[in-house]
Amino acid sequence: MNDTSAQPALPDRLSVNPRSKFHVAAIFEHDIGITVNGKERFDVEEYCISEGWVKVPAGKALDRRGQPLLMTIKGTVEAFYK
Repeated sequence: MNDTSAQPALPDRLSVNPRSKFHVAAIFEHDIGITVNGKERFDVEEYCISEGWVKVPAGKALDRRGQPLLMTIKGTVEAFYK
């Protein structure tokens, strides 16, 4: 059911925000999973595997542009296709 040959390789760093230079639209056509320290997270906005961090929203707080405030969680990061 999951044909991995048709899926693009997951980059080292990826962002959900389309205004970011790390956003790759072709990746988001498939379901992606992120685990941090062995636990799957569903609220990840950006990740970097080599540096070992993810950014998640910090509650309901917004910045002056209306984007959620993000906090960084460090640990072992793994990205995979579901």
